Amino acid sequence: MSTPPAVITIAEQPGCLLVKFHGIQVAASSRALVLLEANYPPVYYVPREDIDEKYFARTDHTSYCPYKGDASYFSLQVPGHEGANAVWSYEKPKVSVAQIKDYVAFYPNQVKFELLDAEV
Repeated sequence: MSTPPAVITIAEQPGCLLVKFHGIQVAASSRALVLLEANYPPVYYVPREDIDEKYFARTDHTSYCPYKGDASYFSLQVPGHEGANAVWSYEKPKVSVAQIKDYVAFYPNQVKFELLDAEV
């Protein structure tokens, strides 16, 4: 019995998405994407150029998703706090999800998301 292919949809997230780690803004983007996959909660993907790289430290942790490819990870570091492998990125995603190349995603239990209206 083979597993059915995951149905993944990627949409533009309206408005401006702020990402905060222990009260410090680590990313802000009006070009975020939201990825929906099967029964999982939505995942926000933020363009690399919209993150504040000084808070990100690449780790040697990796994982593999049969639908998206190999993921590399980053820890978030702010004074007094570290979120180990709190951020991931598919640097060479599968063709079906090519839109998420050069984007990063955050574990929602590690960061707070804030959505501002598009007019702001």
